[in-house]
Formats: sequence, C-alpha cells, structure tokens
Amino acid sequence: MWISFNQLPDTARVWVYQSARPLTDAEVAAIETDLQPAVDGWAAHGTPLLGSAQLLNNRFLIVAVDEGHHLPSGCSIDSSVRWVREIGQTLNTDFFDRSAAFVTADGSIETVALPQIKTAVAEGRLTPDTTVFNNLVATKAELRNNWQIKAADSWLKRYFKNVAV
Repeated sequence: MWISFNQLPDTARVWVYQSARPLTDAEVAAIETDLQPAVDGWAAHGTPLLGSAQLLNNRFLIVAVDEGHHLPSGCSIDSSVRWVREIGQTLNTDFFDRSAAFVTADGSIETVALPQIKTAVAEGRLTPDTTVFNNLVATKAELRNNWQIKAADSWLKRYFKNVAV
C-alpha cells in the first residue's frame, strides 16, 4: 500500500539506490509514475506492505517500507530490486554500481571512482570536509540525519590519515 514518504515513521526501512548518471526531470516524473502502482501492489506472503519511494537530487532512488506495519520478506525485497533494475534498464542507467563515491562539489553531485580516491585526496578535490552520500543508511531517520556526511566521518576517513588538515 502506497503512503506518502513523509508519513512513514522514522523507523521505516530504506534502501538507497544511486543512478550512474543524473536523471532528467522527465525521467524522474516517469519513475515516480511507475513506482506508485508497484509499491501499491507490494506484498510479503500475500500481506500488503506499507511503503513508499522517492527520488532525490535527480540521482538517488529511495525505496522504503514501514516494518512496524508488516515485515518485508526476502521475496518482497527481491521484487523491489526487480523494479529498480527494470527502471534502470528502461532509462539506460545503473542503480547498482557501487564502484564510485558520490560527493558534492561546487553545489553539484559528482562521482569519484573508487580507484581514483587517493588521487582525488592528493589533489585536494576530496577533502575531510567534502560532503559524501552515505547510501548505506538503513532507516528514514538515518536518511534524514546521516545520509549526507563529511568525508572525515565516512568510510573515506582512512584516506585522510596522512593529510594535513
């Protein structure tokens, strides 16, 4: 059953998928149109799930479920992954490539390929104060409070050990 993302409790489970490229406003509108009926029919072993989805910054697709209403099953989670994969195939983008860090630079979202992180740090393009998207957040509250964090507070902190701040 579809519910507005804002109406989900802070404890709602979230999955964050990042598009390999920025999505156009028209693509975002098309995705939002497709997601509501998919979430409306989302069920775990025949029991409807209370969920939502949203796109943020024309780059991040967030799928959420209120686990207090009913727990999703492995099969229901697989079905949500299938929606995201199908959307990616339709729009020719990859929502599952985890080989880059997503950061903000000069007000826009940039990607830094994992093999290029050391170079980006050495060149000063990636600093401890760079905002990084932590796409491993697990709840709506974490999405709100810990999704955009400083690189120094993220898994990237190990790259700054030998850098003068």
